[in-house]
Amino acid sequence: MSVGTRLFSFLLVLSALCAIVFGQSAIDLEDVKRFYVAGLEKNGVIGSSLYLLSNNEVAGHDFYGLARRASKQPVDENTTFHWASITKTFTAIAIMQLRDHGKLRLDDPVVKYVPELSGVHDTWGPVEAITIRHLLSHSGGFRAATWPWGGDKAWHPFEPTTWSQIVAMLPYTEVEFTPGSRYSYSNLGYVFLGQIIERLSGDEYEVYVDKNILKPLEMYRTYFDKAPYHLLKYRSESFEICKGKLEEQPFDFDTGITVSNGGLNSPLPDMVKYMKFLLGDQSKNEVYEQILKRSSLEEMFQPQVRITDPADSGNAPDNKDSMGLGLFIRKENGRRFIGHSGSQNGFISHFYIRPESREAYIVAFNTDALDTDRNTRRLDRELRDYLFEHYFKH
Repeated sequence: MSVGTRLFSFLLVLSALCAIVFGQSAIDLEDVKRFYVAGLEKNGVIGSSLYLLSNNEVAGHDFYGLARRASKQPVDENTTFHWASITKTFTAIAIMQLRDHGKLRLDDPVVKYVPELSGVHDTWGPVEAITIRHLLSHSGGFRAATWPWGGDKAWHPFEPTTWSQIVAMLPYTEVEFTPGSRYSYSNLGYVFLGQIIERLSGDEYEVYVDKNILKPLEMYRTYFDKAPYHLLKYRSESFEICKGKLEEQPFDFDTGITVSNGGLNSPLPDMVKYMKFLLGDQSKNEVYEQILKRSSLEEMFQPQVRITDPADSGNAPDNKDSMGLGLFIRKENGRRFIGHSGSQNGFISHFYIRPESREAYIVAFNTDALDTDRNTRRLDRELRDYLFEHYFKH
């Protein structure tokens, strides 16, 4: 029996003892584990971890496979995954902090804080019409990609490394629709939000988030981009499966100027602390309120724009999603789920919380399988649908 299986089995016993309190049975968690592991094996995932929360406590978790293949290092509670676009939720919280401290308004024009944006091509009206709220809700009209890749990308850098590279492309950047009129996912927009955070706080993005979100939540093993020396041994490798071929992806990489849309690295126990913050806990209210008022978090959970085109987002293949302020809101059989996904460099991740029932799950995979028979994104959706049906309370 693996270490992960023993830990999960131990938690099953605890959850059975707490079933009367939590209203959930051990058999539910056993079924979850079977479904989860079967999906990982079927889709060729090298390593993964899943945590389930109920009433702000861990109800069950599992560690699967390898963090590193050559050394056969297993995935465990120390394994650090790359969370990619889930970083955007931290960026959104940082913007809301600055709003609550009187540094900005959500309906301020972005160009007020990032005047370089006056150089973009906007056929829909003045660039001043694009607001911070639009960027948070992916409705500003900017392209999806941070960098407008073209041709054979083999010679391109992994990501733009400096703000000056982004600025150089602004005259060739087009606003694609009337701001606020629809949803279109934009990594570029979150680079602009990162600039606002830096310019108003006087701190680099990573420093600001560490000081004002990570440290208060005691997420001491969470960091951006390259690992600190003492945590490097825990960092997971990542892989891609394409046309049946498994390829290792760049290790311990730097996301450059795109850090505010995808630079976060963290082990699952640290991310569980973040899930608890999003769910809310009266016993930790003093700390949580200093990070961000609950009313401001609830504001982030409110729909800003519907996601109507299934091609727009992997989060919305069935038109059940809306975009809030940095978070997706999904309606499923009258229930509301708040979440976000991440995908970069072979890593896939997702979380959903349900504040009404105080439940959540968070999962990370270190393998992006892209084929028809083995596909991590499909597995991610299947796991979501399964947990919505079998784990979350009705």
